[in-house]
Amino acid sequence: QVQLVESGGGLVQAGGSLRLSCAASGRTFSSYSMGWFRQAPGKEREFVAVVSWSGVSTYYADSVKGRFTISRDNAKNTVYLQMNSLKPEDTAVYYCAASRQPIMRRTSPGYDYWGQGTQVTVSS
Repeated sequence: QVQLVESGGGLVQAGGSLRLSCAASGRTFSSYSMGWFRQAPGKEREFVAVVSWSGVSTYYADSVKGRFTISRDNAKNTVYLQMNSLKPEDTAVYYCAASRQPIMRRTSPGYDYWGQGTQVTVSS
């Protein structure tokens, strides 16, 4: 069992930055690939980024590529999402998720554990 708690969300102006954190419980954190998803009002949850268990491999949605960076610190059981050059369309609830599958996944069914989410609001 893995419990995930996100933090770092808030209100920021367009062009600004935020760093989200996701703290995980359990001693097997380093065996999971970790992803970030987001859900805007009235829209389906969408993939944002994923990082492999080692932190070496990453993959991003086209909409955030070049602006967002996912990373992890296995010693701290934490995954991060650095978000730069934020746009109003980035406004959403952001969720972190853990996957036991050996291949990094870009869809929700590939993930086994989810956090409660943290709100990110970008004003124009």
